[in-house]
Amino acid sequence: MSRIGKKPIIIPAGVEVKIDKEILEVKGPKGKLSIKLFPQINVEIKDTEIFFIPRVENSKSKALWGLSRTLVSNMVDGVTKGFEKRLEINGVGFKSRVEVKKLILDVGLSHTVDIDAPEGIEFKVEKNVIIVTGIDKALVGQTSATIRKVKPPEPYKGKGIKYIDEIIKKKLGKKAAAGA
Repeated sequence: MSRIGKKPIIIPAGVEVKIDKEILEVKGPKGKLSIKLFPQINVEIKDTEIFFIPRVENSKSKALWGLSRTLVSNMVDGVTKGFEKRLEINGVGFKSRVEVKKLILDVGLSHTVDIDAPEGIEFKVEKNVIIVTGIDKALVGQTSATIRKVKPPEPYKGKGIKYIDEIIKKKLGKKAAAGA
């Protein structure tokens, strides 16, 4: 039995949930999201709650049970509150700016790197922090990973692009290793 799958999702005020065949659609104040449901999972909407029930008890349906519930829960959270990821740029002369749905990074490469914002994603820059916001949690995470991949933090000085809460394990340089 899935502990996560058993929990119902409470639909907040201002959010509308519809099921059309195998497509579940969630509309809220921030936008609209939809997902194709797994055929192994039955979804029921009763009053202000969404319930997930596996059609057959097997290992595949048990795995998809909790996943389905989490994906729909993230959709409901996204259309009400939205999601955001923060990335920090560390390095002398490293900078970023936003120009018309495009993030421009100058991070010590021979050229500037332009990253176009996918549909539903917004970029903001405050000093050395890049803020990626949107209603789709997976898209916000993937876009943040793409930005980080441009210049991942290096282990000696920590220069590069990292998540705000990420901790970089720093290595000792040649001098410390030679003196040991």
